[in-house]
Amino acid sequence: MIEFIESVIPNFARGSNELGRAIIQTLQMVGISGLVSFILGTALGVALVVMKKGGICQNPVAYNILDKSINILRSIPFLILIFMLMGLSRLIMGTAIGVAGAIVPLVVGTVPFFSRQIETALSEVPHGLIEASTAMGVSRLGVIFRVYLRESIPSITRVTQITAINLVNLATFAGAVGAGGLGDFALRFGHQLNMRDLMWLTIAIILILVSLIQAVGNIIIKRATH
Repeated sequence: MIEFIESVIPNFARGSNELGRAIIQTLQMVGISGLVSFILGTALGVALVVMKKGGICQNPVAYNILDKSINILRSIPFLILIFMLMGLSRLIMGTAIGVAGAIVPLVVGTVPFFSRQIETALSEVPHGLIEASTAMGVSRLGVIFRVYLRESIPSITRVTQITAINLVNLATFAGAVGAGGLGDFALRFGHQLNMRDLMWLTIAIILILVSLIQAVGNIIIKRATH
């Protein structure tokens, strides 16, 4: 088996230790920032739906402020966002480099996109169902959790898949500018040291990670669809 790997990936032995570390760093970036982004993005997506005109907590002023803020953050390229948030990363995480330093820009770069996806998913819930629940005396909080979120599980799972895959891409990009992970590994070994086999191996690993995200999401969608 070892001989086969060395014949296909001749530089594997030279980069195996670094590759293992890079995979762990990428999983840490995606896992931590993904969890934080899911919580914040879901909260903001719910706020956008319930505060818009005709929503159960209609508040045009707060909605417009939140709506415009999300649009502004979404328009900032991720590379610029990384450098803009270095000070905030040092304040919150104690560093602006490495995995810890990448968490803040990854979250800020992901939450606006995800909140819009959640807003779209929740907007698909039939308005008649919302009115019926309100007429039956269900509280606003109850409508949010028992109607909006519960009925939107398949749609929320789909947009979470999209966002998670996008987050893998952002984490890889962050790695190329000092955050470590697979992006940093591909840059140093695949590009700078011209080990093309390790570059292709990195791509294969990212494809496997994306496929796993897709597969888990599909299982959840299948079980939640009714």
